[in-house]
Amino acid sequence: MIPQVIDKTKVTSPAFDVSRIRRDFPILSEIINGWPLAYLDNAASSQHPVAVLQAIDTYYREAHANVHRGVHTLSQRATECYEGARDKVRRFINARSTHEIIFVRGTTEAINLVAQSYGRTHFKPGDEIVLTQLEHHANIVPWQLLAGELGLVLRVAPIDERGMVDYAAYESLLGPRTRLVAFAHASNALGTVLPVKRMVAAARARGIASLIDGAQAVPHLKVDVQALDCDFYAFSGHKMFGPTGIGVLYGREALLEAMPPWQGGGDMILTVSFTKGTTYNTLPYKFEAGTPSIADAIGLGAAIDYIDALDWEALIAYENDLLAYATRRVGALPGIRLIGTADDKVSVLSFVMDGVHPHDLGTILDTEGIAVRTGHHCAMPVMEYFNLPATARASFAFYNTRAEVDRLVAALTRARAVFA
Repeated sequence: MIPQVIDKTKVTSPAFDVSRIRRDFPILSEIINGWPLAYLDNAASSQHPVAVLQAIDTYYREAHANVHRGVHTLSQRATECYEGARDKVRRFINARSTHEIIFVRGTTEAINLVAQSYGRTHFKPGDEIVLTQLEHHANIVPWQLLAGELGLVLRVAPIDERGMVDYAAYESLLGPRTRLVAFAHASNALGTVLPVKRMVAAARARGIASLIDGAQAVPHLKVDVQALDCDFYAFSGHKMFGPTGIGVLYGREALLEAMPPWQGGGDMILTVSFTKGTTYNTLPYKFEAGTPSIADAIGLGAAIDYIDALDWEALIAYENDLLAYATRRVGALPGIRLIGTADDKVSVLSFVMDGVHPHDLGTILDTEGIAVRTGHHCAMPVMEYFNLPATARASFAFYNTRAEVDRLVAALTRARAVFA
């Protein structure tokens, strides 16, 4: 596994040619309000390389049919492509088997699946789930719903003024009634990278299961679920240059085998009878009821092929250099306060401007073709901690440039003058 912390002063590798990479993403040549697009909203959803667009188009033109059990040629083609994408996911995160790779609609559905299937069969009234204050709502609300129904207790590890989880407090929350820890690999609101391997190890030493929300990590860090030793890992295709509507739940095979199906219908069954009942399909199909998002899974496979062909060490170094540059430039502006200043971050920069609501700031930036996200970022407990209604968030991918950061800084300077 590539280390999560790389020296941010490291010079970008000549092998990482961002100008060439940008040519692979057609939307980056768009003109917005008379300005070249500067797309700095990658934490919400990243853009697509031509290879992904072509893979989806080719499927619909040459191989569209429903997967599994079809004996005709198109069904066999579609099945081969769909299951091929599953194996690409397995290799990408270093899972032991494709039995451990469940296709879902996204990270949110993956977490809900674990809550409803694993949680309902393993938790009893008074049992505890430990979360952190950094979590996305998708890793809060499913547990709140389950806790309300089953009488569970949610415990929350706090963060500090830099947006880092208080590890000692986290470990102190792991008690005899703790049944699951669930936390982000990286914060979507602040970019903080959590010490997930250490957090999983502390839970495992106490016999506690673990779930990692990896939505913000997989585009920026090389993930190895076996090295992390987690029980569940969830992520979404659209944040890693793939389509919307597809995501992945990795689950340890023994746990998935013991879990009941979450949804019922076609493809998750072996037999159905009114008199003899229903028997369920093997993994991973037991958790994939109905016709899946075939084209989106194929698109996800193509996205994995694309990013796996890149030099990951150079990619991480480039993004870290870009984040460090943006942090210096934006942080030096008068009236700007950076929110989330952890040492170890993925390329997310959240900030506020004195006297200007983030929504107004985002609207002004859009007039110059600069796309940032404004709001609470589905992380309201983070905003509550910092006593803020919202932040502006610039989030970078490997196709972004220092020139785009310079445009952001210039536009922020002009915006401040407007509201002065």
